Amino acid sequence: MAEKKNILTEEGLAKLEDELQDLKVIKRKEVAAKIKEAREQGDLSENAEYDAAKDEQRDIEIRIEEIEKILKNAEIVTSEDVDANAINIGSTVRIRDLEFNEEMEYKIVGSTEADVLGNKISNESPVGVALIGSKAGDTIEVETPNGEMVQYQILEIK
Repeated sequence: MAEKKNILTEEGLAKLEDELQDLKVIKRKEVAAKIKEAREQGDLSENAEYDAAKDEQRDIEIRIEEIEKILKNAEIVTSEDVDANAINIGSTVRIRDLEFNEEMEYKIVGSTEADVLGNKISNESPVGVALIGSKAGDTIEVETPNGEMVQYQILEIK
């Protein structure tokens, strides 16, 4: 079975590569120093600092493996791939909730990069799916998890 492609923007790719570099070069050395320091304190069976450092080391290695797997299966969406007239991954869109007359701005990204608090929504989310392919001026309907329909007007695509 082929693994799912991880769709990333250029920005998301750079962020993951930077995190991977930081984990491999800096964090690994820091945690190795903590382990060495904890070992020098003697009895490891009752050494909380040693246990905490080993847990941190395990977490770092898991995250490194996770990032490497994401990057191995990455499909990068470049700015040249993005049609300025229609919404796609990499587009930033300004929309208005027609019920509450509220404006919002989101960047459409792959699920790996999604961060609602950072206004980055996945192309696989209900709103993302409805937005893909739409144009400025269009009105879209999105079904919420509780079954209600919400309407958004697309104001601008960047």
